[in-house]
Amino acid sequence: MKFQTPISVKEIASKIGARIIGDDTLIASGINEIHKVRSGDITFSDVKKYFNKSIQSAATIIILNEEAECPKGKALLICETPFNAYNSIIKEHRPIIPLTSTIHESAKIHPSTIIEPNVVIGNNVEIGKNCHIQANVTILEYTIIKNGVTIMPNTVIGQEAFYYKKHPTHRERWRSGGRVVIEDNVDIGPSCTISKGVSGDTIIGEGTKLDGQIHIGHGAVIGKNCLLAAHVGVGGKTIIEDDVILYGQVGLAHNIIIGKGATVLAKSGVSKSLEGGKTYFGTPATEIRQQYRELAALRKLPDIIRDIDKG
Repeated sequence: MKFQTPISVKEIASKIGARIIGDDTLIASGINEIHKVRSGDITFSDVKKYFNKSIQSAATIIILNEEAECPKGKALLICETPFNAYNSIIKEHRPIIPLTSTIHESAKIHPSTIIEPNVVIGNNVEIGKNCHIQANVTILEYTIIKNGVTIMPNTVIGQEAFYYKKHPTHRERWRSGGRVVIEDNVDIGPSCTISKGVSGDTIIGEGTKLDGQIHIGHGAVIGKNCLLAAHVGVGGKTIIEDDVILYGQVGLAHNIIIGKGATVLAKSGVSKSLEGGKTYFGTPATEIRQQYRELAALRKLPDIIRDIDKG
């Protein structure tokens, strides 16, 4: 998530009650979880074994709960509860703004776009030319919809990420500072749900088509000209490259990559990254020629056991 106006590290330290180690002249341009950080970003860690990963990442400012050695050109902010500090910064810059009308006054909608009855559009949403937003669709804060997009009834876009911090007695929701970005000429079927990123963007690439009742998890990136059939579920932060086809009820785990031009057949479960240009089937999903050989061998198993029993 990028800030509208950069913030000094001294101002951040003052707000979260932290002590600065390192360069106190730095300016923060954004805030991101560790998987998404870029130069100028704030991130955090509250588990010592991950300190080095955070400190050596692209992040410029790292919030920690213990002192550590600070590299040149960075700053460490030491406070008691880094997660709370991080979450408070997100909440300050992305406060929850409840809707008091069906279309928020800050939304920007091109006059050529069709908005059907009972559509709800949140704050800072942008919708481009020649889109068709059908009845009962909900488009939540900071969503970007480009040109020629069709969204069918009852779909929800931009809900909070399903992402929680685990405490000893409970789980606490991260405030999502990311967005959903839907590129040109995308079709989204009825009753789909597309979560925004925790700190980055969930992206649906140009020309991609989604069937009904599909769920896209937080921070997932779907490439161009993909086809996703009904009941597909895509885990958070997963990347689907261009021209991928996912048939009905395919489930993708989080944080994997599906290579360009891959096809995954119906009801398959994908737990690891898949190479592009191949067809996969099964749970766990396997390249189809191997899967068919295994199934053929399995069918022969009763005969093999019978022959062994006969001696």
